[in-house]
Amino acid sequence: MEDELAGKRLKTDCVQMVTCQGPVNIAVIKYWGKRDEELILPLNSSLSVTLGMDELHSTTTVAASRNFSEDCLWLNGRKHDIAKMPRIEKCLSKIRELCQSDQQNTRWSELKDCHLHICSQNNFPTAAGLASSAAGYSCLVFALSRLFQVNGELSRIARQGSGSACRSMYGGFVEWEKGEMDDGSDSIAKQIASQEHWIGLRVLILVVNEHKKGTSSTEGMRRSVETSELLQLRAELCVPQRMETMKKAVLERDFKSFAETTMKESNQLHAVCQDTFPPITPPYMNQTSHRVVQLVTEYNSFYGEPKVAYTFDAGPNACLFLLENEIPEVLALIKYFFPPDTESGFVKGIGIHSQGTLPESLLESISIEPSHGAVKYVISTKVGSGPCELGQEYSLLDEDGLPKS
Repeated sequence: MEDELAGKRLKTDCVQMVTCQGPVNIAVIKYWGKRDEELILPLNSSLSVTLGMDELHSTTTVAASRNFSEDCLWLNGRKHDIAKMPRIEKCLSKIRELCQSDQQNTRWSELKDCHLHICSQNNFPTAAGLASSAAGYSCLVFALSRLFQVNGELSRIARQGSGSACRSMYGGFVEWEKGEMDDGSDSIAKQIASQEHWIGLRVLILVVNEHKKGTSSTEGMRRSVETSELLQLRAELCVPQRMETMKKAVLERDFKSFAETTMKESNQLHAVCQDTFPPITPPYMNQTSHRVVQLVTEYNSFYGEPKVAYTFDAGPNACLFLLENEIPEVLALIKYFFPPDTESGFVKGIGIHSQGTLPESLLESISIEPSHGAVKYVISTKVGSGPCELGQEYSLLDEDGLPKS
């Protein structure tokens, strides 16, 4: 397989190139707050679900050539100055150091005098609370590792680009261990269960707002660490217990425990944001977000058990976890209370072929009023794999190492 991929890579006297794809992950035990800003070391461990790359991914092409005059980056069609992006520079330097230190690796002699061109794009909204940085940095580090042909603990490098990116280095269910060492050497990600472990678990992402959030996660975390007493209590007492509960729920495929812990974690993250002084404004969750929470709560209450779990990261878009056989009814519920502007294109991703019917008693039990157009669209996906290398036909750069579009 490796030989086959190597044959797909473009390699001329001028340019050597690799293209890879990286996934989004959604934390069910949240990462919020750093004990070391420079090394991106978290206050607490976290646990996430990697989502399917067919629906949500970052694609990155990295090219190396002695003919390039400088390192360059194009992100979603726009050129950026890498010199002003220290986290990307750190990832580049760490990969180069790893290659240079490996005496068995002949790539260093080939690439040490080369500059890099990097082109990356997401197939989903960037900086809107959908873990775009996790997908982007995991994909970048994976692509660089393929170009420089290095191995090792890549999650440690991805973490220094974006904390949550270390979890996107693996598929399935992934734990990011906070670590205890001052140098961050033990703050790494590891897979606790593969993507095939719980094939009946599905995910619906309700896109409420595609725009960039008002307060970045980095800034929000910094302010919370400085001012929120709840954050300190959470890191010391709440998270360690919840990590054990969540790992057990995943391994035993216990949806009730998984759902309850996921929702409690989401609630507590946003309580910390309000406990931050001054509170994070505008808040990451908006009016529609809170209506989704109410809808899920009343739906679960009607059945007397959790059929759906919501979670929100630093943004208004809802991520719903549910079992596959619940999808038709839940989607019908979403369409009823958040009627789309048009049926065409409202559900993206994995097709949902059957339309659920809603019992009158269920509709009467839910107290919110329908809100037309509040949910822009729904992404239907499932648990997915870690990063992968693509063939040259997927390259974002042309044979000269410049963006194709």
